[in-house]
Amino acid sequence: MAKLNEYCPCGNAKPYTACCARYVEGNEPAPTAEALMRSRYTAYTLLKEDYLLETWHPTTRPTSLGLAEEVTTKWLGLEIKRHEKQDADHAIVEFVARYKVKGRAHRLHEASRFVREAGQWFYVDGDLD
Repeated sequence: MAKLNEYCPCGNAKPYTACCARYVEGNEPAPTAEALMRSRYTAYTLLKEDYLLETWHPTTRPTSLGLAEEVTTKWLGLEIKRHEKQDADHAIVEFVARYKVKGRAHRLHEASRFVREAGQWFYVDGDLD
């Protein structure tokens, strides 16, 4: 788990408790698609599978992610390339997430689609680059 005095894994220059913790720990919904994207990245770094599934739209949500069974992934950083609000309830967030598996570096470049329903943003799906 992120330590109280460490910067948030999402890349913002704030401590975890002042950034994504309020969303990941379930205290409040992310106010924007970008905030949800950042908090979901943080949840991956902390193996918070429940949060990831809760913020995944029911129409595309898998039954589980199996994070506990996976080979350990070391997340190295998140870069938001763009946040495009299409209308009040639809947005695209393009990002690059860097990580290592078994010492080998990888990058995930995705344009993710988000929808807001009843005031809550959900990840729907994305196109990999």
